[in-house]
Amino acid sequence: MRVLFKPYQIKDVVLPNRIVMPAMCQYSATTNGFVQDWHILHYGTRAVGGVGLIILEATAVEKGGRISEHDLGIWDDGHIEGLRKIVQVCHTYGAKVGIQIGHAGRKGCGPERVAPSAVPFSEGGPVPMELTVQEIAETVSLWKEAGRRAREAQFDVLQIHGAHGYLIHEFLSPISNHRTDSYGGSLENRMRFLLEIVEAVRQEWPANKPLSVRLSAVDYLPGGLTIEDTILIAQALKEKGVDLIDVSSGGIGPASIPLAPGYQVKYAEAVKKQVQISTIAVGLITSRELAQEIVFNERADLVALGRELLRNPYWVLHASSHSDKLWPKQYERARTT
Repeated sequence: MRVLFKPYQIKDVVLPNRIVMPAMCQYSATTNGFVQDWHILHYGTRAVGGVGLIILEATAVEKGGRISEHDLGIWDDGHIEGLRKIVQVCHTYGAKVGIQIGHAGRKGCGPERVAPSAVPFSEGGPVPMELTVQEIAETVSLWKEAGRRAREAQFDVLQIHGAHGYLIHEFLSPISNHRTDSYGGSLENRMRFLLEIVEAVRQEWPANKPLSVRLSAVDYLPGGLTIEDTILIAQALKEKGVDLIDVSSGGIGPASIPLAPGYQVKYAEAVKKQVQISTIAVGLITSRELAQEIVFNERADLVALGRELLRNPYWVLHASSHSDKLWPKQYERARTT
């Protein structure tokens, strides 16, 4: 298991191992998006458990862009202090910390949902308001300010959420983007919104720290995004200075998704090999054998365990074969039977 627990460096950030906790909503913030004790305990426990990179849940760049009324927020300077506390606690126990910033778009919780086009998520669902070009520019600026706040909160990695059917993904996918202006039609136009966000965020995010984007590699629906599209998007992101692609899939609309352990790894592998960029693989990865195989065979650089780390925050300690470097001294008596 040595490769899985080998440090990995991106820019000036050295991750202690290749295990990532991906962004997973906790629905535990105040209605104004502020950090609560739960967040400090939840993320701090995974740091104690040896996770190399912890990525905070989708954190909204504006109040109207939340997935739920209890999502974390990063739309106000008042949010910085609580977010910084999470970072400091996780740093104390050796983990690096990222934050995923996003906007829910037509899948938001508010009454006035926005999207690239007035197309509902599902038949009979709420019809979102189509963003004007001016509103698109204003929305891009929200991400820029979120990047500044993430920097001030001392995060190690910043991730832009471009997956799972939320606003950026809605622009990328022809299923949800029916625009006929410079933000719709061709793939080049459909990725314009994302690339403008990347450019804006890079003005605030430190050049020596990794910038990541999470993408849904395929839509699993006729006429939706394909892996070939995603490879072109990832190439454009690399050219704009993105360092790490977190490769997921689906979410743009109701779809039948074939599930099996590692079912999305092939997409991370394709992006890594064809774009020559660092990737995170995710998708029902629960065993150390599968995690090790992915990294050892260079199918991805990092491996994200989502639900498994909810079930077992000490997965890394158990998988590390009782490594002295990972086990906290307070738990040494439990390393052997």
